Amino acid sequence: MRAVKQLLHFGWQQALSCLFPVVIFASLAVTKWMPMPFLPRYDWLLIICLLMQWWMVRAGLETRDELKVISLFHLIGLGLELFKVHMGSWSYPGEGFSKVFGVPLYSGFMYASVASYLCQAWRRLKVELVRWPSSWLVVPLAAAIYLNFFTHHYWLDIRWWLSALVVLVFWKAWVRYEVNGTYYRMPLALSFVLIGFFIWIAENIATYFSAWEYPNQADAWSLVHLGKVSSWLLLVIVSFLIVATLKRVKKGPSERRSFKGKERSPNVEERFEKRKLYL
Repeated sequence: MRAVKQLLHFGWQQALSCLFPVVIFASLAVTKWMPMPFLPRYDWLLIICLLMQWWMVRAGLETRDELKVISLFHLIGLGLELFKVHMGSWSYPGEGFSKVFGVPLYSGFMYASVASYLCQAWRRLKVELVRWPSSWLVVPLAAAIYLNFFTHHYWLDIRWWLSALVVLVFWKAWVRYEVNGTYYRMPLALSFVLIGFFIWIAENIATYFSAWEYPNQADAWSLVHLGKVSSWLLLVIVSFLIVATLKRVKKGPSERRSFKGKERSPNVEERFEKRKLYL
């Protein structure tokens, strides 16, 4: 029963952390099946995202620092969208006053929702990073992953080499988190894979609700190719590295040790719980 309670508590914290993505999905569903007055659908989606962000900060569900991180991801995602739509990777066939070079401005919030989830989950689960690698490795790796989304259209696609580098760089890194007073941990690379896979599931839902459209979905909706998991995996890594780096910068010198040092020694009761509930 304790395991069930822990799982339910963990699921509830995850659900709360996904509040912004859930609102986006709900908005996509409602605006697809219900005619919206006065403005095109894409413009309504932008308004809903802006109002949701305002409400989350106003209600204290997000801090102003988290809003800054989310805004940064909106710009990063929007830049990627502008390029990918220009290259024909996918399209936004609907109309909208807020479209810039074929890309509706609300699309950046879909990337921002990933950052929102990471920030929320980080705070709610009291995430700590153990054996975090040096910034001299993390920052160039994140930059190379992001640039590969652009350069592979003109040069080699090195995503698999980058994935191998991720495994090497984060081989000894762990993510440590708390669920209802009990600490768990898992390899950091595994957390990247899990988040990337669930985002791929979310992508299928989003394309079903016509958030955007891949070329093979022009005539009828079809499942997004499983190979897209690798793209989302790498994008999640970029998102995670940026969030982790910003949080590390904000911490004091004593707190930063948890990012790169050895895991602190737990007390006797905590060691007992870890033996039972180790992940």
